[in-house]
Amino acid sequence: MADFAYEDLLPIGADETPYRLLTTDGVRAVDGPGGRTFLEVDPEALRLLTETAMHDIAHYLRPAHLQQLRTILEDDEASNNDKFVALDLLKNANIAAGGVLPMCQDTGTAIVMGKRGQHVLTTGTDEQAISEGVYDAYTRLNLRYSQMAPLTTWEEKNTGSNLPAQVELYADTLPGHEAQYKFLFMAKGGGSANKSYLYQETKAILNEDAMMRFLDEKLRSLGTAACPPYHLAIVIGGTSAEFALKTAKYASAKYLDTLPTSGSMTAHGFRDTELEEKVLELTRQFGIGAQFGGKYFCHDVRVVRLPRHGASLPVAIAVSCSADRQVLGKITAEGVFIEQLETDPARFLPDAGAVDLGEHEDDAVGVSSISKNVVVKVDLTQPMDDILAELSRHPVKTRLSLTGPLVVARDIAHAKIKERLDAGEEMPQYLKDHPVYYAGPAKTPEGMPSGSFGPTTAGRMDSYVDQFQAAGGSKVMLAKGNRSKQVTEACDAHGGFYLGSIGGPAARLAQDCIKHVEVLEYEELGMEAVWKIDVEDFPAFIIVDDKGNDFFAEVSKPMAFTISKRPGLQ
Repeated sequence: MADFAYEDLLPIGADETPYRLLTTDGVRAVDGPGGRTFLEVDPEALRLLTETAMHDIAHYLRPAHLQQLRTILEDDEASNNDKFVALDLLKNANIAAGGVLPMCQDTGTAIVMGKRGQHVLTTGTDEQAISEGVYDAYTRLNLRYSQMAPLTTWEEKNTGSNLPAQVELYADTLPGHEAQYKFLFMAKGGGSANKSYLYQETKAILNEDAMMRFLDEKLRSLGTAACPPYHLAIVIGGTSAEFALKTAKYASAKYLDTLPTSGSMTAHGFRDTELEEKVLELTRQFGIGAQFGGKYFCHDVRVVRLPRHGASLPVAIAVSCSADRQVLGKITAEGVFIEQLETDPARFLPDAGAVDLGEHEDDAVGVSSISKNVVVKVDLTQPMDDILAELSRHPVKTRLSLTGPLVVARDIAHAKIKERLDAGEEMPQYLKDHPVYYAGPAKTPEGMPSGSFGPTTAGRMDSYVDQFQAAGGSKVMLAKGNRSKQVTEACDAHGGFYLGSIGGPAARLAQDCIKHVEVLEYEELGMEAVWKIDVEDFPAFIIVDDKGNDFFAEVSKPMAFTISKRPGLQ
């Protein structure tokens, strides 16, 4: 029988986060029984910290994340498309840092995890004060309301405030933590949240060859709908399935970076930094790159190994996307503090003209646009047949610049139009005449034509494509991420195209590309209404063409791994 031994399951190291002081109000150190010191925290301190956190992560990023984008621009091995995406994301960060347009139109579910020391005293319900802070941020800022209240099993309605938040508070009983209240704040958009996966595996994959084959298949299936380059987290093991998933989410936020890097018989979790490097290199060989081909599918990888029940082997995968939105906070006797994010992202931008994206048309004589990355300008004011003819001249992965009208429609609008088609009605003329952009805007700031207005995940509309194209609509679709085979087959059959928009730079699209916005139909649906927008130099790539070609089809095929023979076998 083993001797008793205890260690935290996730023994996080010292906190070296740079913090800034918000206020000293609302917190007090008071003497208690037994010579102990207690920390009193007012609800207003929790509310202020939460509101500030939600503001900051909508507009600012960590310096390390911005440096990783700059690194792509300086890497000779990065593709032109990698660099184009990275440069656009840096421009987007600079616009968002102005504090008006959030970096992404999907301003996410507010997630707050707190660890409360044994000697922290509060009044009222902490979860309520934190939720009030979320409410303040989402109702006062140009953020989007995405939370749906279930009224019946089948009926739901937007709450109009982005509440409820996911608030999880834990007791922190570690020595030295008695009089502190620490937090991780996250805003998780649907795209990256939907790329959290749990696989129930067996010990058969607990060797490097089998694990790498497993990850080669599963990581490719992440696709680009969650806006890479990713911060990828993989958790192997777990005392339960839900703990494995939660650990993966925290790891993707760099919350577990200070874990030990080796295991012990106390069975604590640890980081496998050697495997992290191998998985990162694996992702660089996919060819998916930063959304449209290249090397930078991931910025970095975290691999956490956890203890497990001998009969279970959960493997969890999670990502943090280009809107890398998380921030740490803490309350101590010295005041209320929040992690210092980067408020001057301009210092990460290269000098004008310093990045060569291969856009020189004079170099491209006799060379396909895919190899030289020439930007093809497409006039969307033309009749649809002329737009289709222009797109048909170019191969997949060609970069486009779109100017003219787009119709905006997403999930609910598609469902309503399908009901009309099923009832024998005609396809709306606007979907016949114009490309359809799958998106939903954030609030429009005063004096601007649009709020942050980036693309949503295309795959959610896959089931509508064949019916819509057969009825003469949705011949050109614009969104983010990969599509299913049924979309490729529909485009081949009906002469349609799917264009990929860069996932992530919603603020830049709103400021630089979207010139006019008006509601066409279903105004009562809010951001889910059908809109018409006029765009100028809107960037896109041909992903699926009218000949049955799909850029993502090739890069989604797993590589063949060589399995070495066991010693003694011929």
